[in-house]
Amino acid sequence: MVHAPPDTAAIPTRTLRTRTWLVLLAACAGQFLVVLDVSVVNVALPSMRTGLGMTPTGLQWVVNAYSIAYAGFMLLGGRAGDLFGRKRMFLVGLGLFTAASLAGGLAQEGWQLLLARGVQGLGAAVLAPSTLTILTAAVPEGAARTRAIGTWAAVGAGGGAAGGLVGGVLTDTLSWRWVLLINVPVGALVLTGATLWITESRAATRNRLDLPGAVAVTGGLAVLAYGIVQTEQSGWTAPQTLAPLLGGLTLLGAFLALEARAAAPLMPLRLLRLRAVSSANVVMFACGSATFCTWYFMTLYAQNVLGYTPLGAGLALIPSSLSIVFGAKIAPRLMPVTGTRNLTVIGVLIAAAGFGWQSTMHAHDPYWMSILVPGVLMMTGAGLATTPLASLATSGAAPGEAGLVSGLINTSRTMGGALGLAILSTVATARTGDALTPEALTEGYALAFRTGGFVLLASTVVALVWLPRATGPKPVTPER
Repeated sequence: MVHAPPDTAAIPTRTLRTRTWLVLLAACAGQFLVVLDVSVVNVALPSMRTGLGMTPTGLQWVVNAYSIAYAGFMLLGGRAGDLFGRKRMFLVGLGLFTAASLAGGLAQEGWQLLLARGVQGLGAAVLAPSTLTILTAAVPEGAARTRAIGTWAAVGAGGGAAGGLVGGVLTDTLSWRWVLLINVPVGALVLTGATLWITESRAATRNRLDLPGAVAVTGGLAVLAYGIVQTEQSGWTAPQTLAPLLGGLTLLGAFLALEARAAAPLMPLRLLRLRAVSSANVVMFACGSATFCTWYFMTLYAQNVLGYTPLGAGLALIPSSLSIVFGAKIAPRLMPVTGTRNLTVIGVLIAAAGFGWQSTMHAHDPYWMSILVPGVLMMTGAGLATTPLASLATSGAAPGEAGLVSGLINTSRTMGGALGLAILSTVATARTGDALTPEALTEGYALAFRTGGFVLLASTVVALVWLPRATGPKPVTPER
């Protein structure tokens, strides 16, 4: 049974305002944790490798296990919130996320950590879609809701930006385990607040969960990423490479077939016939495949080559972390002046310039040349491009599907990042080979950035040819 919202007329204005901001606080805290855990482990990766005896391939799966589960089940999580209640799914997702964080922090073997990270990603996928819907249900339309959504977006970007610093502080002062264990007390606190402050809501329509579709797309992505990683060890024609590559493609094909026949598909294929939706998602996927890997490689370069401590690496990445927030914040002001498509192209070109600069790095370059300037360029460009792409994608959908399309664009970015990390890590490892000298490692990282830069340049061509010139109607917030 759906609980009716409280009679706001009978509640004093000050009390109502306080309750609203408490709901905003809980929703933003949940979103912060989800985004933080995409990047917080990066500076702890070398320590994890030493502590658990993990291979370089295992380290990339510390990141990818979370990202693939998060991206693959995000749309399912949003549909579950509509069906079973947003508050309920927020609490279930946060509880799962917190428990998995505890398990990961206590892991004694590499496989235990990877399993915990996958479950963390599943919890995040259930939790994240409800945060924005809970917020829009609590705040009336108008200036107050606009400010609340702006706060939610800034907190999400801040979570990614804070990951390096938080991870560095915890790894240096305590241990790598605390980049996961810190989620336990914070998660328990947010769970308590959400239980007390958030009111239950759900969509008026009742759609079935497309669990087969979610399993097919997540499994296909994971198996395909594993096949890409195998190419470095066995080559493209070896059976141990071809089997997962073909298996992953088969699962992704099965996902498309399931979506074409499902009564309530996870991803309605008809949406992809809309030019704004399909083009924006393709460009976002391609851009995400390059930019998602930035902090991963820069962290390894800072610690493995330049000799930074985890805290030093986190501090070194603060300017680039703040740059993506800056780019995302000024993009809405620039869009009316430059046009949505043009700003996307400008942002991607700035990011590509940063990738090109970063690809010239050497083993003994100074900080400003090796990390500061290229990092600021890469992340400012990424921030500038993300907002207009999201605006284009949502402008092409009907009002009732704005939430679905928003989830789809986020899924494209994260899935692109997961596959991009598998590809670029394989590129770097193939160049480095068995040599672990600073010079050899630098050559591998540089080639990964060079490859990512070419991907971004190709993305600008796709954006110029395919993205529509106008944004279309103003995006509508998701239905309550």
